[in-house]
Amino acid sequence: MLLIVVGFVLMEPVTYAVHRWVMHGPGFRLHRSHHVPTEGRLEANDAFPVLFAAVVGGLMAIGFNVERASGLVSLGIGVTLYGAAYALVHDLYTHRRLAGFGSWRPESLERLAAAHALHHRFGGEPYGMLLPVIPRPLRERAERAGPRPHPDR
Repeated sequence: MLLIVVGFVLMEPVTYAVHRWVMHGPGFRLHRSHHVPTEGRLEANDAFPVLFAAVVGGLMAIGFNVERASGLVSLGIGVTLYGAAYALVHDLYTHRRLAGFGSWRPESLERLAAAHALHHRFGGEPYGMLLPVIPRPLRERAERAGPRPHPDR
């Protein structure tokens, strides 16, 4: 159980780092599709979760088949649970990529969606998703600029 929790908790800083330095770095060619309006259900950015799932699946396969690496299974479960939470908050709730989430508005998820909207609006922080850190200068900049709805809302 401890390794499941560790896998889940450590994914937020990993997500931050990958989003900031990979997706907004050398991987921006794919990630750009997430920052512009797209037609259809899929975008090039969807390659990232497929790649991440393949890596986690590979590590879990090692964990199932190598006795000394069995902890990888528990870590993989934690990472998978984080991925499910991320998909719920980011894809289903924030970007409404599945019908039926339009009227569901819990305050905790609205806060996360608003933080992510700042990322789309200004192109920088916050890069995290489930525990986004919004620097004070960004909050002040957003207040000066006034309200602007998220492009997917």
